[in-house]
Amino acid sequence: MTEHAHHSHGHSPTSGGWSSVTWSAAASATLHCLTGCAIGEVLGMVIGTALGLHNAATVVLSVALAFVFGYALTMRGVLRAGVGLASALKVALAADTVSIAVMEILDNAVMVFVPGAMDAGLTSVLFWSALAFSLVLAFLLTTPVNRWMIGRGRGHAVVHAYHHH
Repeated sequence: MTEHAHHSHGHSPTSGGWSSVTWSAAASATLHCLTGCAIGEVLGMVIGTALGLHNAATVVLSVALAFVFGYALTMRGVLRAGVGLASALKVALAADTVSIAVMEILDNAVMVFVPGAMDAGLTSVLFWSALAFSLVLAFLLTTPVNRWMIGRGRGHAVVHAYHHH
């Protein structure tokens, strides 16, 4: 699947704001961000659990990796449009920071609050089902945030400017 191929480019932030942003555009922006987040999140949980790190350390590692991968995926698309590295990083920071932050708070809250999920270990169904549930929940709750931000010309609307080429 090619990145951003399914994005509609019909909306400009000024054309009608909130209402002109389709749920599918918001969902695809969220899914794009979630992909990076999920990679980092899962890696962090796997590494932290495998190394026997304390839950807090595992969460910190997951969050750090989620931001790295989340930004990396956005930057990859922007860099492809021929933007310099510094500009691409600025775009990624503007586009994904809130999105990733919301996602990570939700994600890790679920992992921490589901009894035994963090301690269940990598071979456990509980660990993976809690992680899957946390990602689905994060997706559902982050999509409206992204829709609101795109409607105001923030978040992934910033990225859309680079995909008209």
